[in-house]
Amino acid sequence: MHARSTTITGDPSSVDDTIAYVRDEVMPMLTSMDGCVGLSLVVDREIGRVIATSSWRDEEAMHTGDRQLGPMRAEGGKILGGSPHVEEWEVAMMHRDHATGADSCCRVTWGRPADLDRFIAGWREQMLPRIEAMPEFAGASMLVQRGSRRACVTVAFDTRVGLLSTRDDAARLREHAVVHLDAEILDIAEMELAIAHLRVPELV
Repeated sequence: MHARSTTITGDPSSVDDTIAYVRDEVMPMLTSMDGCVGLSLVVDREIGRVIATSSWRDEEAMHTGDRQLGPMRAEGGKILGGSPHVEEWEVAMMHRDHATGADSCCRVTWGRPADLDRFIAGWREQMLPRIEAMPEFAGASMLVQRGSRRACVTVAFDTRVGLLSTRDDAARLREHAVVHLDAEILDIAEMELAIAHLRVPELV
């Protein structure tokens, strides 16, 4: 499976309008497309950043669907007041413990491992069991870009309280990834999970 992420940073006061646009206009079109298996939207209200990620059955379906989505990305950028940044990914892992709700939040970590396949295996075997044991854990996913050797790991929690309560544990896991899985941490974000409409099968 593959995924496309669109990141826009703009006016924090326009985040709610952007969520409404994605929910009411983008999501119905996306989910009607052949090969689309879901859409998620995470937002950081403080800095006005939104990341919309669509998931696809295969790379061909993702590229076919993109022809209709370019104008919608442009409109989303206009609403939020920023330029869309688009990236394509391979879905390396998708695991859901239970469905997320209206109060769900997530921690997104971007990294660059020295060996991507070794990192995927090590993360699944060494780190995922510890993540599953965290309070209010709801689900986790990993997207990878083999060309740039980057990984994006998202861990979702039932509430912001659950997210914040796991900061120390998450910091220890990042240290484990650096020391034992030879990964460089590029960025971390704690975000609200505004939309989670996923039909992606379990991939662990």
